[in-house]
Amino acid sequence: MSGHIRIVNDPVELVPLLITFNNSCYKQVYDLLNKSWMTEKELSEIIRDEEGISHCITILKKGNLIEEQWRMPDPGERPVREFRATYNKFRASFQCNLSDLSDLLYIAVSNDEQLRLMVEKVEAELSSGNGSINDIARKFGVSPTFIKGLAKRIPHLDVKGQGLVLLDRSQ
Repeated sequence: MSGHIRIVNDPVELVPLLITFNNSCYKQVYDLLNKSWMTEKELSEIIRDEEGISHCITILKKGNLIEEQWRMPDPGERPVREFRATYNKFRASFQCNLSDLSDLLYIAVSNDEQLRLMVEKVEAELSSGNGSINDIARKFGVSPTFIKGLAKRIPHLDVKGQGLVLLDRSQ
């Protein structure tokens, strides 16, 4: 798989990358997927952390770092999804202020309690019907980039246009 370059034009897209490469389990999943197509079951047989693998697959999908396809089953069995890493090179082409960059780095690598509390507040806003990134950022005194970064970190949140959405947790 030579020549596939991940071009990052938005600094928010760094969050899934940093999360993946800051966690040994996630990095191991990415390294395995960089070598061949594998199913979640095959990954869990090697790594032995089913919940971590499922969460990692979700983060890698949100970062557009993996591709998936259906594996043809043996007769009488059900097809299963298999995954593979999409890129083997990286290029950044963006400019942002250091405040936004520091927010994104904090979101990607922190396990701070304040971050968890912010996620709960954002989820409560979404549940009450407020999905506007700018409104949520204004309400909590953070930047829109901070809110977008949170959405990239949390598996069941995503950015759609200028708004946030809660994803079905089974995805």
